[in-house]
Amino acid sequence: MKPVIAILGRPNAGKSTLFNRLTKSRNAIVDNFPGVTRDRLYGSGIWNDIEFSVIDTGGFLSGSDDMFSGETRGQIKAALSEADCVILLFDGRNGVSPYDSEMADMVRGVSVPVFTAVNKIDGPEHEKKAVDFFRLGLDPIFSMSAEHNYGVSDLMDHVTASFDKTLSESEPDAVKVAIIGRPNVGKSSLLNSILGEERVIVSEIPGTTRDAIDTPFRVDDRSYILIDTAGIRRKSKVYQRLEKFSVIKALAGLKRCDIALIVLDASEGITEQDVRIAGYAFERGCGCVFLLNKWDIVEKDDKTFTEIKEDLRYKAKYLAFAPVLTVSALTGKRVAKVLEVVDNVHAQYCTRISTGPLNRIMERATTRTEPSLAHGRRIKFYYTTQAGTKPPSFIAFTNYPDKVHFSYHRYLINQIREGSGLDSVPLRLFLRKRGEEENSHVKKGKPKGSRTKKKKTLRGRRKKR
Repeated sequence: MKPVIAILGRPNAGKSTLFNRLTKSRNAIVDNFPGVTRDRLYGSGIWNDIEFSVIDTGGFLSGSDDMFSGETRGQIKAALSEADCVILLFDGRNGVSPYDSEMADMVRGVSVPVFTAVNKIDGPEHEKKAVDFFRLGLDPIFSMSAEHNYGVSDLMDHVTASFDKTLSESEPDAVKVAIIGRPNVGKSSLLNSILGEERVIVSEIPGTTRDAIDTPFRVDDRSYILIDTAGIRRKSKVYQRLEKFSVIKALAGLKRCDIALIVLDASEGITEQDVRIAGYAFERGCGCVFLLNKWDIVEKDDKTFTEIKEDLRYKAKYLAFAPVLTVSALTGKRVAKVLEVVDNVHAQYCTRISTGPLNRIMERATTRTEPSLAHGRRIKFYYTTQAGTKPPSFIAFTNYPDKVHFSYHRYLINQIREGSGLDSVPLRLFLRKRGEEENSHVKKGKPKGSRTKKKKTLRGRRKKR
C-alpha cells in the first residue's frame, strides 16, 4: 500500500494549491473564495522515487456559520484516520488565527508524524512572517509557497524520509466510473451507498459537491475509482464562477472515465437536461449506464419501469444500447447490482475482435443489404479491422468513403454490434479509402524530380536525337 499524506488547514491556506503541486494536476479547484473544498479529494504523487497518495481536505473552521462546517470537520477526521503523515498548512500572509491554535491542539494527539508548513512565503525576504507560528509549539516549521514552488522540496524531502524507499507494486488498472447527472438527483448518496460509508457530504442544497471527487476502492480482486461530480445545470442557469468551474470539472471527469453512471430522478421523469447530459457522455465515448434513482418513492400506479424506459429510449435514441437499472441510494435497493452491470459493460468496452470474424460480419451485412450507388458505381467494402478499444473502434476500407449514406453507416455499426455481442457499449466505425496510406507512402518515397524520373527524361532525349 502507498503511504497516505493528509493536508490540513483553515480555509484559503493553500491546501488545494499544494495538492495540485504534489499530484502535478489541476484536480482540485482553486479559488480565493473560502470553503471551496468540502469533501476529501484523493490524488497520487511521487517524490524521490517514492509513490504516495495525497488527501486534500476542507478548510477547518470551528463554530463557523457555514452550514457544512460540521460535515467538513467529519471529513477532516476521516482523513486523519487514514493518513500515515499529516501536513498542517498555515497562511503566512494573514498570520496566526484562533483556528490555527485549535488545529494545533487537534493534531497533538495524532499518532502519525505531523509536518508544519507556513504557506504563502514567496521568498527569503518573507521568511520573518513564519516566525510568529513558533508560538503554537509545533517544531520544526517549514516556510514555503505552494503557488511559486518555494520551499516545497525541503518540506517533501523530510515528509518522504520516513517512507519506504521501494516503490509499491504496480496495481492492475482500475475501472474509472464517473457518477454524473443534474443537481440533487442523488449522485453523492449513491456513491456513499456503493461504498457503505459517508464518503462525501450529502445535502438537499444544490451545489454541495464542487470538486470531482475520486474515491479508489477494491471489491475482491477488482480495483475501481468512483468519480463523484458536481450537478450539471443548463448553461443559462449557471451564474457563479465557482459553479462554472465545478461543471468544467464534472465534464473533465467524463473525459477520463471508462463508464459513466448517468443518474436520473425517477420521481421527476426524463428531463431535457438529463438527455443533454447523456449526450455529453456519448460524445466522449464512455460506456454508459442509466440509473433511475429514488425508485422507492415512485408511485407505481402512475409510472411503470417499462413506460419510463420507453420514454428514455425515445428521447435518447443514440444511447439505446445503454443498460437501465432502477435503484434507491437512500434505501440501498439494487445498489449492489450497479457494480455487476459496470463489470459487464467494462468487459465489452475493452473487447477486441479478430480481423477474420469482423470481416465475416461485414461481408454478411453488405450481402444482406447492399450499399447504394456512387457515380453510377457500386460502393465496395474491401476489409475491416479494429483500430482500438475504450470504446471499440473499427476502420472499414472502401472505394467511396464519402458517399456512404449515414443511415447505411449506422446499419453497419448495428450489424457489428449484433454479430459481435457488443450490445451495451458505444461503437465507432471510421471509413477510409483503400490505398490512401499506400499512395501517401509512394509520394513520400518518390518526390517530384527524383533520380529515376531524370533517367527516363535523359533516355527520351537520346531517342529523339
